[in-house]
Amino acid sequence: MNIQSKTALVTGGAHRVGKAIALELARAGANTVINYNSSAAAAQETVREIEALGAQALAIQCDIADLAAVQRMVAQVAERFGGLDILVNNADYFGKHPFPSDDYTVWRRVTEITINGSFYVSNECAPLLLAGEGGAVVNIVDLSAWQPWKGFTAHAVAKAGLMALTQQMALELAPTVRVNAVAPGPVLPPPDYSQKQLQAVVNGTLLKRWGRAEDVAHAVRFLVEAEYITGDVIFVDGGERLARR
Repeated sequence: MNIQSKTALVTGGAHRVGKAIALELARAGANTVINYNSSAAAAQETVREIEALGAQALAIQCDIADLAAVQRMVAQVAERFGGLDILVNNADYFGKHPFPSDDYTVWRRVTEITINGSFYVSNECAPLLLAGEGGAVVNIVDLSAWQPWKGFTAHAVAKAGLMALTQQMALELAPTVRVNAVAPGPVLPPPDYSQKQLQAVVNGTLLKRWGRAEDVAHAVRFLVEAEYITGDVIFVDGGERLARR
C-alpha cells in the first residue's frame, strides 16, 4: 500500500508506542486519527506534531471498551475523512493480575480493552476498510502471548486473544484487507525500573540493548506497505525469545 494520502486510525495513539506509530504513518503521508481515553493533552500534542509534518490529524476521545463510543468514533472518522484505509489496534491496559485471585476488576478491564475493544473497533471499521481499494490492519500484541509472565494472567490471555483475532480477521477480510500483528519485546524502559532491572533486560536480549518505540513503528509501517503479507506477526524483541533459551 502506498500510504500517501491514506487515512489511518491508531488506538491509544496519544503517547509512547502509539504516538510513534502515528507519527511514522504521518511521515509516510497518512492523515491520522488519534484515539485516546484520558490523555487529552498528549493527544493534542501528537495532533500538532502530525500537522507539522504536513498531514491532517484528528484526536477523538473514546474508551474502546464502550461499543456505543466506538460507533460514534468511527462515524466521526467517516464524516471527517470519508473513509479509512489503515487501522492500528494499539490501545491496551497493562494491569497486574495474579492467578488465582478474588478480585476480577483488572481481569475485566484488561480483557475488555484488549480483546473486546479491539474487536469493537475492528468490527465497526471493517465496512470502511472493505469499501476502499485495499485496507490494512495491524494489531499490537506481545511476547506474553507465547511466553506469559507470572502475575500478569489477564495481559497474557488478552494478547493471545488479540493474536487469534489477527488471524481470524485476516481470514474473514481477505482478499481486500490484510491483517497482521507486531509483537514488541523490551522497548521504552519503565520509569520505575532500577539500573539493575534495566541491565537485566539488556542481558536478556541477543542485541544487548533496549529497543525504541520507533522500532515498533517501523515494523507497523512495513506491514502496512507489504502487500503480500497477511495473517502473520513480526517480533520486534532484539532476539529476546532466543536469548531466553
